[in-house]
Amino acid sequence: MAKPNYQFEKRQRDLAKKSRQEEKRRQKLAAKAGAGEAPADIDEAPSADDAGLRPPPANGGTESGST
Repeated sequence: MAKPNYQFEKRQRDLAKKSRQEEKRRQKLAAKAGAGEAPADIDEAPSADDAGLRPPPANGGTESGST
């Protein structure tokens, strides 16, 4: 029988907790912005989605579009 990988399970729990906290923070910011108050100080760390990770252009060329 294989041994349980406790480090992997802990990492998964920590990642889930972090994503829940981030979602809660975004909801609070949205609620604050929706109430008419502009958020004065936003400490937003780039997430994996915002880190500039995008697929290469479909045409295989550059993004500038020059030919």
